Amino acid sequence: MDHYLLESYLTSTSMVQQQIESYNRFVRMGIQKVLENNNIIEPDVPNFAIKLTSIRLEQPRVIEPDSSMKKIMPNEALARNLTYSAPMYITYVPIISGIEKTDAMGEAFVGELPVMVRSDLCYTRNMTKEQLLSEGEDPYDYGGYFIIKGTERVLIGIEDLAPNRVITTKENGIATSKVFSTTLSFRARCSITRDEYGIYDISFPTVAKGTDFLLILRALGLSNEDIMKSTDSNDVKNDLMLNIDVSSAKEMSTADALMEIGRIAAPNQAKEYKKKRAEAQLDTYILPHIGTTPDSRKDKAYFLLKMAERSTLVGLGFIKADDRDHYMNKRIKLAGELLEELFNNAFKFFVKDIKYHVERTTARGRRLAVRTNINPDTLTEKILYSMGTGAWPAGQTGVSQVLERVNMANMLSHLRRIKSPLAKRHPHFKARDVHGTHVNKLCPSETPEGVEVGLTRYLALMAKVTVGADDKMLLEKLNELKLVEGLQ
Repeated sequence: MDHYLLESYLTSTSMVQQQIESYNRFVRMGIQKVLENNNIIEPDVPNFAIKLTSIRLEQPRVIEPDSSMKKIMPNEALARNLTYSAPMYITYVPIISGIEKTDAMGEAFVGELPVMVRSDLCYTRNMTKEQLLSEGEDPYDYGGYFIIKGTERVLIGIEDLAPNRVITTKENGIATSKVFSTTLSFRARCSITRDEYGIYDISFPTVAKGTDFLLILRALGLSNEDIMKSTDSNDVKNDLMLNIDVSSAKEMSTADALMEIGRIAAPNQAKEYKKKRAEAQLDTYILPHIGTTPDSRKDKAYFLLKMAERSTLVGLGFIKADDRDHYMNKRIKLAGELLEELFNNAFKFFVKDIKYHVERTTARGRRLAVRTNINPDTLTEKILYSMGTGAWPAGQTGVSQVLERVNMANMLSHLRRIKSPLAKRHPHFKARDVHGTHVNKLCPSETPEGVEVGLTRYLALMAKVTVGADDKMLLEKLNELKLVEGLQ
């Protein structure tokens, strides 16, 4: 019976389907999201800006020595040591004195994106066995890899703690609630620590450990009354009252609290600069996934209070501490998410390059044309460098690897490899152990020996990774059904 079940599964589902689906989602949604986050280019030129409206991808092609253009198949790219990639075109609109000049709208070639074999952009996607054979392609090839300068490369899935999720732990009587607040281009670790007496400390990037929790809440716009109303638990209220009582910020207004944060962050600076520095810290470095504008400050304050509440309940033993090794608290970044990070990083350099060329053109007194200031090599080179070396923007290495083709089983195993970002040198005994929640998700026995043991894992034979959903759509549905009010 198990034999028939496995045979049915393997004939209906590709072993590398999660990689292909993740890449397709990036091409369909992720690449446009990156563009929307960086769609206005404002060079140091009076009354001039450029708006990038959309990005379009074509199927892979190659420009021959005689300047002719033709489609290219994966097999040909391998044989000729070429990159199997798709050309990208961006639609732009010049903005002069705040007015979009739609009559000057244009489309420009901006570089090439590596194409995953068997993805929606690949010619082999919907080909029959006979068509694949006639094109010289292997009909039994699963795809899920890239061809970079004639070399087959695979993006290894990265296992990491779930972003934007509060995880509370307890060690030596001290409870800590932390969250890795993650946006497309920034990751900030924010934590609240409760000592054995009930005093809270908050830490986040750019701020030293041990910052007064109440001072931050004051700066975010909450009064003592708002803080006490945030919970129904008497034990949590006791801790909050204690923190209010011992804090030097208990009588401060929001403006005073902002100035105090500015004084700590930028001592001996002008008053106006201190205020701007404090506001930048609150908006940019505290829980950026909630928002990076002043409007989201109160939402951040209430989120911090919920983190403090969890640390109290765990510290007093009312609820269990979270298990960091539980797979509920883990996420796997597949090819699509990894490429989204890489493309976002490369696109920022691309935008800077356009600004530089526009400013130089203006300084030389030449006629300003958007198309002539776009260098497609900037984007392509950044992407191909990381794809070719495995060095990723977040400082990770070995993300892109040469595909192992010792045999079919070895190839599939490599395409389903999962890597932990933890350092190899450190023991990390618990992180390396087989956890009960790995059952049916990860293979309990397939892992290399030596320093990599337990840090490099492989998906179980019938395990499948979902590629995620759009958060905004979920929030809109919750608002529409009136299950949760006030969500943005």
